[in-house]
Amino acid sequence: MQQSRISYAWQQPEAARGYISGVSLHSHTNQSKETLDFLAKMAVEFRILRPLFASRERRCRENHGIELNYAASYWTPPLTPRLAFDLERRQIEDRLQISALVSITDHDDIQAPLLLRSVPSARHIPVSLEWTAPFAETAFHLGIHNLPSALGPYWMETLAKFTANPSDMQLTALLAELHALPNVLILFNHPMWDLYRIGADLHRLRIDQFLARNAEFIHAFELNGLRSWPENREVIRLAQKWKQIVISGGDRHGVEPNANVNLTHATSFNEFVQEVRYERRSHVLFMPQYAEPWKHRILQSTLDAIRNYPDFPEGSRNWDDRVYHPDAQGVVRPVSQLWAAGQAPGYIRYVLAAVRMMGIAPLSSGLRFAWNEPHELRTALGEQELA
Repeated sequence: MQQSRISYAWQQPEAARGYISGVSLHSHTNQSKETLDFLAKMAVEFRILRPLFASRERRCRENHGIELNYAASYWTPPLTPRLAFDLERRQIEDRLQISALVSITDHDDIQAPLLLRSVPSARHIPVSLEWTAPFAETAFHLGIHNLPSALGPYWMETLAKFTANPSDMQLTALLAELHALPNVLILFNHPMWDLYRIGADLHRLRIDQFLARNAEFIHAFELNGLRSWPENREVIRLAQKWKQIVISGGDRHGVEPNANVNLTHATSFNEFVQEVRYERRSHVLFMPQYAEPWKHRILQSTLDAIRNYPDFPEGSRNWDDRVYHPDAQGVVRPVSQLWAAGQAPGYIRYVLAAVRMMGIAPLSSGLRFAWNEPHELRTALGEQELA
């Protein structure tokens, strides 16, 4: 009989007692390319922003000879693979006092785990990624964990070819091929998040259509550590509808460790896959940071993305070293190399300064208080055991 359990560290501080390992799933490093497409969508959807975007685009064209290209631009999280791995490992080992298993899932990229395998403490890290799988007019994010090392390059090439020329029938074939690998774990990441803004009703319809064709190849639905209580409640209802188990996925992009982990009796990632995929057991533990107001946590994640980190390795220190855009010749470069005066224009510095002010006391404390959810929401994901 399949079983999902949910625990809350602030209510059950001894929840990890008796378990062997904690599993950190779904986190990102500076190898992950995060799209800036949302800026273009904002310019279209919010009429009040259109003049601002138009003036910035004109100024960029006139002063730099560069056409703003949101689709070809991206930003990267601040943590290197080693820093990200150590952050996740320390939370589990220090806070929970159990062994740590960490699976890093950058967007459509496996470089972080491959690089980490040269580090003694991380040599057993699984080869994993977050795959952006096109479906109809949207896309779903799937956590593909524990690929066979020798097949990593094959799968990167295969998934890239599919993305360039997608079809729903081919998607099912690819998921079936991944499912045929006995130690691979396929997770439906933040399924209820309408990330591509197609509308809530259409998004739910596409979820049902996707699962009608592919549910047999999905091993668990993710409760996401950066999504809200109400959205994760919807995921639980979706899991119950499709007779699925739920699993953790922190989705960390900044410097706060994942807000949830899985508790397991496994001593290796292969054993954890066995527990989830075949024995159909999962115990999700929400860490104390998830009890913080959701809007406050999103603000903190945003601040992490735009902060400077003088002690980090070169290339990750300054926010404009981590944002990329094509130059006048179409070569993608850090925007720090594109500034005419060697630094960001004044209006960008003013905007960033204003946002950063929101993270400084007493303004930060005031916002946190204003955003605080009612206490009952802190256990809003339902019963501790979900059959």
